[in-house]
Amino acid sequence: MTIPNYHEDELQEVARKLISNFGGLKVWYFDAEMGAGKTTLIKQICNELGVEDEMSSPTFSIVNEYLDSNKNEIYHFDFYRLKDIDEAIDIGVEDYLFSGNLCLLEWPDIIQPLLPDEYLQISIKLVGDNTRSLIAQPK
Repeated sequence: MTIPNYHEDELQEVARKLISNFGGLKVWYFDAEMGAGKTTLIKQICNELGVEDEMSSPTFSIVNEYLDSNKNEIYHFDFYRLKDIDEAIDIGVEDYLFSGNLCLLEWPDIIQPLLPDEYLQISIKLVGDNTRSLIAQPK
């Protein structure tokens, strides 16, 4: 699925399309450069799923846990500060990834070997100052 040239005020619709088309996949891999809007889109996805908790990037905590409107856990990871895959293993990332709960992953390249066989890769590209392009494809 491709969503070309969307603006921040269209994020609710982008989140709805992703959930509608790929809600069955439990691991979502966000691939984008710094400042492309990964965390902002993840917040909107969580809002659409009924998360009422305060949401922020787990840059220092590595993982934030939220509950959706059905009391299902959602795990939001930011692997930016990890030095190697062993740090992810030490926090039990595999338990999260194979929990059956939704896992939203920022900067996941470092844990690529630990990913399940099926996941959703979401690539976000900056097109202009307030415009992005998104490609979502199951792997």
